[in-house]
Parts: sequence; structure tokens; C-alpha cells
Amino acid sequence: MSGNSKSSISNGVKKIALVTDAWAPQVNGVVRVLAALIPLLEARGYSVTVVEPRQFKTIPMPFYPEIRLSLFPRRRIRKVLEELKPDAVCIVTEGVLGWAARSVCREKGIPFTTWYHSHFQLYVDVRLHGLLRPIFAFIRHFHSAAMQTMVSTESLKRELESGGFKNLVLMPLGDDTELFIRNQSPSLPALPKPVFVYFSRLAPEKSPEEFLNLKLPGTKLVIGPGPLRKKLEKKYGKENLFVGPKKGQELVDWLSLADVFVFPSRPETFGLVALEALACGLPVAAHDVMGPRDIVTEGKDGYLGDDLQTIAVQCLRLSPADCRAKAEQFSWERSADALIKNLFPVLS
Repeated sequence: MSGNSKSSISNGVKKIALVTDAWAPQVNGVVRVLAALIPLLEARGYSVTVVEPRQFKTIPMPFYPEIRLSLFPRRRIRKVLEELKPDAVCIVTEGVLGWAARSVCREKGIPFTTWYHSHFQLYVDVRLHGLLRPIFAFIRHFHSAAMQTMVSTESLKRELESGGFKNLVLMPLGDDTELFIRNQSPSLPALPKPVFVYFSRLAPEKSPEEFLNLKLPGTKLVIGPGPLRKKLEKKYGKENLFVGPKKGQELVDWLSLADVFVFPSRPETFGLVALEALACGLPVAAHDVMGPRDIVTEGKDGYLGDDLQTIAVQCLRLSPADCRAKAEQFSWERSADALIKNLFPVLS
């Protein structure tokens, strides 16, 4: 990348290449993180090029058709990197595009950063039991070629280091506290109180059925897309209110009807939805696992435990103001600072 440094000095703009298998119209944490950070990078004068599935021919992923797998991407990725001559390359996901970019970078001697977003091996194991160990080894091998691998929390860093990962650096995530502000008068029909809400993908790894089976007073509200949506709505639609995927202010308005966010997912590395709920003044009832454990202060802005039914009701006593205060501790501006610092070679 020696020639690239000259062009960067001459035009004053540093170029970042992000390679991701997760991109719109997918709805997941990776997509939301990138959507929040890319405008902040561009506002700071960086030129960001994203290599994503819509630039390739794709096929639906088995067991999860909402995710598209790119076909034969290596040649195009090589062309993009040769023409762009980026100052830094970040491989965001361990999918088809991620592996192709890894291969090209190694072939051409381009240093790169990777990003460990989710316990993909746990997601696979939920669907195909018995693959946990080989998939974990596969993912560890993927990240071993990076100069640095970014992780969202200290607890995730410790867990991966104990599993043999090297060169891990912190990449704290943020929250859009300007969007996620409780609307005191949303233009929606009132729901019987109290309102307990689940909002996340309706997928096996998120354990939505655990929420749907809880015996709670008032209303159980379900927001989100996912491969299980039709099946779950048919099975649980009488006892639970399904409103489908929501985003932006419409999502905020629906959350503003709620009193407690119930988060049954276990294989989380962080859980952006928990921060978004807190920003709307909703305490969080979740399992005592990584992600919720890194966010929730028990007895102040939520409760953690195995009995979600009990702790969800306990959350009704907590202060919405305390929940909002917790969310305000997380900033996308701080995340952008960390990303710039962590990209290799270091751009700052």
C-alpha cells in the first residue's frame, strides 16, 4: 500500500474500505452499527467505500433466506482494492465476502483489521447441533490473519482470549439518543397496561418463544422481522400483539407504548436493542449473559436472571429516568473515535 500513502497525502482524504456480508435490506446489529458510524467517518473527512452483497450475484442462505450469500466475489474485491488503494481495510463479517477479502489482502500483502460482532458459531449451533467447536475454530482462524480484531466489550475480549484469539482491541458501541427519545403522545392506539415488549429479529438464536410463553399481565408486544415471524404469529397471535418490523420514529412510537423490554436472547456479544430500549426509558429484563451483563445495572435500569417472568414484573418499579441516563453513557461519536484508532494502519 506504499503508493496509496502518496495519493492520500496529496488529496488530504484518507480512504477506508469496509467489507461486509451484512447490509441493507437486512435488519441486524451489524447493519445498524455501520449505518451509524459511516456518516460520522465521512463527516470527519474520511472517504468510505463499502463492499456489500448487493454488488454481486447472490443466493439465499440455507436456513436463513433473508441473508444473501455472494457468488464468486474474489475477482471484483481484488479490483476494488487495486483501484481504490485504501489507507485501511476493515473486514466486518466472517461470511463469503469476508473470506474473499481476507484472501485478496493476504495475497497482495495488504494489512487489515477484522471485527468480531456476533457469536456466529452459537447461531449455527442453534440450527445445526454439534458444529459449535469446528465453527469456533473456523472463525478463530479467520481472525488470526488480521493485524487487529475489534470487540465491543472487555468481557467479550476476555472470553475470546481464553479461546485462543490474539490481537484483540476494544471497539465500544453507541446509541442514537437523539432518535430514541420516549414519545409521550404517540399516534397509536393505547394498549392494556402494563406493556412488555420484545423487539429484535424473530430467529431461533434470539429465543422469541421464551418471551411469547411468559405469563405476564397487560400486553405482550412483539416488534421485528425474521424467519420465524409467520410461524410464531400463527401460533401465538391470540395472546401476543405482533406489529411487524418497525424503524425510525415509528419504532420509537411503538416502544413509547411499552413499560419493560424483555430480552430473552442468550448468545449476545452486546445487544444494541437493550440500549435503544433504555434510551426510551424502558428497563431491561434479560438473562445474566454477555451483552445484557455489560449494560444493565441490576435494580437500577433492569434485572438479570433465568426467571424472565419474575424479573420483568420487578422492572415495573424502576425509574425511566435512570434507564435514560444509562443510555446516555453510550455515544456513537466515541465509537467513531475508537474505530479510527483501531483501523490498521492507524488512520489517526
